[in-house]
Amino acid sequence: MSLSYTRRPLSVLRAFLDNTASGGLVLMGVAALAIIVANSPLAPVYFSTLSAYVGPLSVSHWVNDALMALFFLLVGLEIKREMLDGQLSTWSRRILPGVAAVGGMVVPAAIFLAFNWSDPLLSRGWAIPTATDIAFSLGVLSLLGNRVPTSLKLFLTALAIIDDLGAVIVIALFYTGNLSLVYLALAAVVVASLLAMNRSGVRRLEPYLLLGAVLWFLVLKSGVHATIAGVLLALTIPLHPAPAKPDDMAHSPLHRLEHGLQKWVTFLVIPIFGFANAGVSFAGLSLGVLGDPLTMGVALGLLAGKLIGVFGSAWLVIRSGLADMPMGAGGLQLVGISLLCGIGFTMSLFIGLLAFADYPALQEEAKVGILIGSLAAGVLGYAILRFAPRDVPPPPASYRQA
Repeated sequence: MSLSYTRRPLSVLRAFLDNTASGGLVLMGVAALAIIVANSPLAPVYFSTLSAYVGPLSVSHWVNDALMALFFLLVGLEIKREMLDGQLSTWSRRILPGVAAVGGMVVPAAIFLAFNWSDPLLSRGWAIPTATDIAFSLGVLSLLGNRVPTSLKLFLTALAIIDDLGAVIVIALFYTGNLSLVYLALAAVVVASLLAMNRSGVRRLEPYLLLGAVLWFLVLKSGVHATIAGVLLALTIPLHPAPAKPDDMAHSPLHRLEHGLQKWVTFLVIPIFGFANAGVSFAGLSLGVLGDPLTMGVALGLLAGKLIGVFGSAWLVIRSGLADMPMGAGGLQLVGISLLCGIGFTMSLFIGLLAFADYPALQEEAKVGILIGSLAAGVLGYAILRFAPRDVPPPPASYRQA
């Protein structure tokens, strides 16, 4: 069961891949800068700024609850577009990345729990190593140029999008506070209004964004994490099938909003989040933290769990004949891609903050595990893809030119 890619969707997706890969390189630099600042004489200024209040929320909360709602809005738009009118629009295209994504969530969670199951508090972090950072992983792939077939980049992108969907569901179900039924009911009324606008043919974005701001406030007050409002809003934005001419994309409200948000989120929102949350101070940490169950569970969950879960699941699907190996790729290259899925940075940091919201010391340990696991997965994945033999025929010219 082969995957077929037409020229137009691939061209649109190629632009997305290029932007995201560039954003991944920016994110790498920002993460390194945050670690340097957090361990320099500027550390007191860095941490006091994040904890300072601006209005009702601290700077850290404005970043994690408000600014990241834009990230989740973009994630929701991408999920909806890909599911209805993109690379995940048919079951034949969903099965390989879908099964691989599920395996890449289940196995890392199992590895984490193997280290932490006996401690109810630590076990709250089971979802931290289940995430894949699409920007970071595509940034690593961009360093390899044409050594990696486009089909593998598409596979990684589709897998990461399904992974994001899983992360959104996990956050909504497992990382919520005390629920307020009043605010939840009001939020449901707003969502119903958004859906009614969609069904009645409202195509202007302004009414959706205005109600979206109201929805964010209500979700913030409801006990469900405020970023979920971004996903709910995205699912109500009208989508019309992508037109034959790329210039006509402006006619679809979802395409317009996604196009308008993409660079802002990629080059501003995610780097700000990364800078605000990747800064780990090693002053109060000893080498013993590397052997702590929380650190080990996160690091090995990302490194070994993603490799076993993604590659093992994909291999089973391919061997069973339900899907083909991505075009132009070999088994060793699939191993490299599976390792890159262990770069969990953005979403893993976000889940770590939610899992241990009242325990800053555990947040720091989780960050150490995320940094170690993501760095190891990125380096090993890059090395394997860099030196993997290219012993398979290249894809057809029409495929490469798309």
